[in-house]
Amino acid sequence: MLGKKKDPPCPPLALWLVTFSDLVTLLLTFFVLILTMSSMDNAILTRVTLQTADLGLLDKRGSGRVDVKERLVVDLMEKPWEVINKKQRIKDLLFPDDNLPEELSKAELDRNLEVLARPEGVALVFTDQLLFGSGESRLSLQGERLMAGLVPLLLHTAAPVNVSGHTDATDGGGDPYALSADRALAVLDFFVDSGVPSRRFSLSAYGSDVPALDERGRPAASAMNRRVEVLLKTARPVGGYQ
Repeated sequence: MLGKKKDPPCPPLALWLVTFSDLVTLLLTFFVLILTMSSMDNAILTRVTLQTADLGLLDKRGSGRVDVKERLVVDLMEKPWEVINKKQRIKDLLFPDDNLPEELSKAELDRNLEVLARPEGVALVFTDQLLFGSGESRLSLQGERLMAGLVPLLLHTAAPVNVSGHTDATDGGGDPYALSADRALAVLDFFVDSGVPSRRFSLSAYGSDVPALDERGRPAASAMNRRVEVLLKTARPVGGYQ
């Protein structure tokens, strides 16, 4: 009787495949996690970037320079309580040296432009010297250039805007109320003509009734009394802007 033929022995198990498959699974999980993180809300990522950005790192030649600058200003304007420490930064963002009119120095701009925190938001205060000729209510070419620098800011926020005119008895020798109203209206009209919706604006004319105050609470020099204030009401009311 012939002996039963034995089956060939089983090949050795490729145990390395088990380890390899575990590694592939871990790598796949890792890449899925990276993909999930990269699809986070872009607005959240933008907010984090803006809060930690340093103006000194901005590339003036970059294609995104304007958007970054405008968003930085909006971010600062929405925190009126921080304005006292950010005045110069706001000025530099709104009016960089390479965008100033040739006849206007940076030092003169700084002397005639103030950034103030108000209960309603942030006020940009321009003396008449920056915007108008003596006793005049028509924006000068320099004034138009400076107001054009505010238009992108106004277009990137939904905040209501109040434009107020102020003057004194020495400015032109006419009716201070009429002059302050005409100047405020000239600025408002420029913004509307530049595409900012008219429904967002209100206008005030104070004549010489509300003189500017210095840091010690005393009336400031007459140069600051003759001014136009652009108030962005960024202190958001309950329910958002109307």
